[in-house]
Amino acid sequence: MQAFKTLLRVRHYEMDALGHVNNAVYQNYLEQAAVEHSEYLGLNLNVYQELGGVFVMRRVEIDYLRPAVAGDTLEVTTWLKDMRGTRALRRYEIRKHNQEDLLVAAEALWVWVDAKIMRPRPIPSVMLDKFLQIQHSDIGR
Repeated sequence: MQAFKTLLRVRHYEMDALGHVNNAVYQNYLEQAAVEHSEYLGLNLNVYQELGGVFVMRRVEIDYLRPAVAGDTLEVTTWLKDMRGTRALRRYEIRKHNQEDLLVAAEALWVWVDAKIMRPRPIPSVMLDKFLQIQHSDIGR
């Protein structure tokens, strides 16, 4: 599926004792990129509320390859590898902006849950349609 890119600036308070981005902070970057990707497709907080659900990260696997430090501008790229039933499998790559070296590679399993009872539910068709529409437009290029 089509990749989405966003830029994030590393803040000083995100550093660890070694002077680079704390490993736990990268999960925040992944989540922010997923939210921005959804918003780009028109799936904002209001839509989520109307649908009565939310995506929650169930599992994440992160490979830390190179460090980032305060002041770096990071390019976070994300795309959906698969989306069906209650699950969406999303991949990520993080690089310094305008550089090719990969800093982080990650994969996260997101699950659509009912916001009231916090139990998994099938991903609404309106969401599937938005993501599949992007996928089909890529095929035609």
